[in-house]
Amino acid sequence: MTFNQTNRVLSLDAFRGIAIAGMILVNTPGSWNYIYPLLKHAEWHGCTPTDLVFPFFLFIVGVAMSFSFSKHIEQGFSKSQLHLKILKRSLIIFGLGLFLNAYPFNIPFSLAELQTSFHFIDILKRFETVRIVGVLQRIAMCYLFASLITINLNKRGQVLTSISFLALYWVLITLFSSDPFSLEENLIRKIDLFILGKDHMYSGMGIPFDPEGLLSTLPAIVTVIFGLFVGDFLRKNISRVKKTYGLLIAGISGIIFGYILGFGFPINKQLWSPSYTIYTAGWATLILSGCFWLIDVKKISKWAKPFIIFGTNPIFVFTASGLAVKTILRINIQSGEISTSLYSWLYNSIFVPIGGNLNGSLFFAISWIFFWLLVLSYMYKKKIFIKI
Repeated sequence: MTFNQTNRVLSLDAFRGIAIAGMILVNTPGSWNYIYPLLKHAEWHGCTPTDLVFPFFLFIVGVAMSFSFSKHIEQGFSKSQLHLKILKRSLIIFGLGLFLNAYPFNIPFSLAELQTSFHFIDILKRFETVRIVGVLQRIAMCYLFASLITINLNKRGQVLTSISFLALYWVLITLFSSDPFSLEENLIRKIDLFILGKDHMYSGMGIPFDPEGLLSTLPAIVTVIFGLFVGDFLRKNISRVKKTYGLLIAGISGIIFGYILGFGFPINKQLWSPSYTIYTAGWATLILSGCFWLIDVKKISKWAKPFIIFGTNPIFVFTASGLAVKTILRINIQSGEISTSLYSWLYNSIFVPIGGNLNGSLFFAISWIFFWLLVLSYMYKKKIFIKI
């Protein structure tokens, strides 16, 4: 989809922008010690508003796929051309994620440190412990496999594949573990330990466990395919009011069905459980129906302009924000005998005096979003859209 299409569904851009702004909001508090509960992930089972953000983005990837692939087919792209385009894009996004995980490659930010202790071998050593998977890597893998399923299977095949993926995942998880839904014993962790190794996994939960693990990518692919189904529905030649009601019903049904499935396989983002897949897809469809009703049916769109701007360069802003955060975390500020990162200095010197610890942490994240909105607004005005 090109951005200047007159028949573009603007609610898709707005929804994508809401998702990417949400990702930045929850990833960039002033202090991880001071976060409102709604902006925290569920500790294990359960689902908070924060746990909806990432599946929303994957869902909108699927919605956009429906529009973009139909356009490519109309333009005469062959399957081999589409396969090459998909593979190239997936490798670039995966590479960006790996780069973001490895940055700053052990390179010192202090001139004195650079002169006394740094060698090129330090960069290579960084890859001995770099995390292999992550948010961008999961986006890349889900996009790759969901795209191949979309291009090579008809609608019936896509539905059957989605059901099979969720069923197979459920069976594998429950059969090959004595305590399948626990942090320590789940099959996802065992596979990642065997293939990736503990030094290449996320350890933020106290032990090596990756919430973007290899096996849990299987149901995440289904999240993208659910978005594809919604995109196909939006492309149908029916009235926009009927589309709104269709999305509304599908969204509520997904929420209810996912919740019921949670009694068998708990709703869990870290495991990306089948119940979580369906539950979050339901919420995504429901919220998209609201955006569609307001923006594309009622033409009430002024409120959405910032999100539309965010939605035009999503991968760029997510990557750039991550790199910028890692950079200012490495820049040291000396205050008397205390040395702190520029990140902490900004939070403690500017935002804590304004709002205290908790609100200051929130204001920091909101200010970071506004900073990138200014950057993206300039790019939007200059028609700079970085396509991958």
